Amino acid sequence: MSFYLSTLAVYFGIDLLSAWSLNLQFGFAGVPNFAFIIFQAVGAYTAAILTLGPDTGINSFQRYFFGASLPYPFPLIFATLAGGALSYLIGSFSLKRMRRDYQAAVLLIVSLIAVQVVSTVVRFLNGSNGLTGIPKPFSGVLNISVAAYQWSYAAYVGVVCIIIYFILRRLLRSGWGRAVRAVRDHEDAAATLGLNGTKVRMQVFVFGGMIAGLSGGLLVQFINAWSPASWSYAETFGILTAVIIGGVANNKGAIVGTLLVQIIFLQLPSFLPQIGYPGLTAALQWVVIASIWLIFMAVKPRGIIPEARYKVKQPKGLITHEGDKAEQLLANLAAGEKDRVAK
Repeated sequence: MSFYLSTLAVYFGIDLLSAWSLNLQFGFAGVPNFAFIIFQAVGAYTAAILTLGPDTGINSFQRYFFGASLPYPFPLIFATLAGGALSYLIGSFSLKRMRRDYQAAVLLIVSLIAVQVVSTVVRFLNGSNGLTGIPKPFSGVLNISVAAYQWSYAAYVGVVCIIIYFILRRLLRSGWGRAVRAVRDHEDAAATLGLNGTKVRMQVFVFGGMIAGLSGGLLVQFINAWSPASWSYAETFGILTAVIIGGVANNKGAIVGTLLVQIIFLQLPSFLPQIGYPGLTAALQWVVIASIWLIFMAVKPRGIIPEARYKVKQPKGLITHEGDKAEQLLANLAAGEKDRVAK
């Protein structure tokens, strides 16, 4: 029982990081990132090959193009950077050149292409078989039982989640965070105040990709394996459902959504006895999740914990900082909304 609980605790922390990453991109910036899972995957693969030793050649049971055997935490750091680098590369053509509806389609197509390429090219990352035998961090140093290591890793992931939560909280309450919401709510009005919407969304997209890469690195070094089957596009919709149900643009809501969707509906049933024929439980999981998504979109589209309404004061004097510009825009929009309601 302790093993199952510790495993669920680790999955909860990693899924929570994923939900915060997607919530930052989709909820706060309005970027429909349907390719989210590939940013987590690139973090996982980066951490894997930097932890594994070099490929021993054609007689090896798994093939990959590079291996470094770097000590921890360098693989996790590079996994985070890899997620941000891929986000910048993809965002350079999708965010700058396309409308948001086209962005969603392009990002989904990119994720499907990435899965097929990695699955087919065996010498790149061992094809559809994926990588296995990835060493656990500090497993050779800590002389503790398996159960104790599980709980230690869960605590470690928990500390990472706390750090990321307060970083996000600080950023989103700053002038930069106000600029992000201003661009999301009314990009044309934000542009009149000198805010570059594409630049702001790119910053959010890259930072969200870094958190996704971090979550992938933490996950792969816990499960010690990764394959293309682990990052199908359905995984993205599971995380997106957690964000929508919990509350879009609310990180506390993402905690509730992750607990309900990712843990109770997706992770917990895998530890329970099989019901009916093989595959029935997995099929029912997605039917239930899709139904809940539709219900929330119709009845409670803002989620269980809606986005917080910030009281914004009109800035005085000259407006020179992006945060002041966003603050003025939000104040003007709020005043206009009050006038519309009064009429």
